[in-house]
Amino acid sequence: MIIRPFAAIRPREDVAAQVAALPYDVYDRAEARHAVEGKPLSFLNIDRPETQFAPDADMYAPEVYAKARELFDARLADGTFVREESPCFYLYELEMDGRVQTGIVACCLIDDYLNGTIKKHENTLEAKERDRINHIDALDAQTGPIFLAYRDNDQVTELVAQARTREPLYDFVADDGVAHRVWRIDARADVEALAQAFAQVPAAYVADGHHRTASAVKVGLARRAANPDFDGSEQFNGFLSVLFPASDLAILPYNRVVHDLNGLTVDEFLARIQEAFEVLHKQSQPLEPVDKGAVGMCLNGEWYGLGVLPEFESGDPVAGLDVSILQERVLGPVLGIDDPRTNPRIEFVGGIRGLHALEHRVMLADEAAREAGTLEEQGPAVAFAMFPTSIEELLAVADAGLLMPPKSTWFEPKLRSGLFIHQI
Repeated sequence: MIIRPFAAIRPREDVAAQVAALPYDVYDRAEARHAVEGKPLSFLNIDRPETQFAPDADMYAPEVYAKARELFDARLADGTFVREESPCFYLYELEMDGRVQTGIVACCLIDDYLNGTIKKHENTLEAKERDRINHIDALDAQTGPIFLAYRDNDQVTELVAQARTREPLYDFVADDGVAHRVWRIDARADVEALAQAFAQVPAAYVADGHHRTASAVKVGLARRAANPDFDGSEQFNGFLSVLFPASDLAILPYNRVVHDLNGLTVDEFLARIQEAFEVLHKQSQPLEPVDKGAVGMCLNGEWYGLGVLPEFESGDPVAGLDVSILQERVLGPVLGIDDPRTNPRIEFVGGIRGLHALEHRVMLADEAAREAGTLEEQGPAVAFAMFPTSIEELLAVADAGLLMPPKSTWFEPKLRSGLFIHQI
């Protein structure tokens, strides 16, 4: 595959920690608004420009994206951001709870996405794509790096190790305790060596950022259409990426909360559950799955340890996923969640938030149902704590050209936005 260096727009070294922000899509609207309070340099102000408007303003209005551009230009004008003089690669290292992952910051080609060299494992929603398309168009820049994985390559690993021996460009610990270190790779021989090494990497995989990838590709294609004499060297032909070796990565579970039992009583629902799962445990304390095929279920103040029945295990890359078994055997036929991407009765909770967050979401949903008078009619909320999908499962699904159910993986630590900006 092809990776290209680029002349990044990036924060000055002394303000990088203040600028760096979690991705725009890990916050709901209220959380984003709270997160930028008292933090004028946080890139979240630019990534989520509706935070600069009244809470009830249309967050997708043209003036909202215009505000993002205004803030971006202001940070360029006041020197918060600087422009790299020549195209570079970077190393971006994140350390969380003693585990380190080191990725290469580069531009990947939209053609490699279109021809399947860069593989996806999830579908995207057009409405979510449209938001990022408008954001990229307003800024003429890609601001949120795509999180890509690749199968380990010895030559790339050696070049990364050499680059890490130099003085870092950025080295800070964020408020959540995640350490961030960045090295610049700007010597021409080093840039060429890394590009040549990656030419031997057969494929990369979208780990996190499917909507950002699809949006960047669509903007690039639109700009090609508007510039029919393009020759492939234009910046809109690439998209901002960080590529990590698969061995560095860990996936957390992506848990599910369904707001009601689809009209079933608790006893009726438990009977239906046992058509696909064996109930192994019951306890009052949160129950975390410890192996593939295990699910923790929070229902009516109790936690149940579930184990998938042997007849529903599968060697198929998609059908054998725990999230697929839950969807096909419980969420769809029992709880009526036929399309989890659009059904408002289901929500997804990243594993980083812990099991108590699931209990809290169940409690809030039950309280809302009581206030609405629908609890007895529809049944209480139920949560499912999943065992995490493995990186090997993700690669197998993508290699087979298949798609996972939505919200199958949660990667931590999250890449920060604002450290690298690719102007198109």
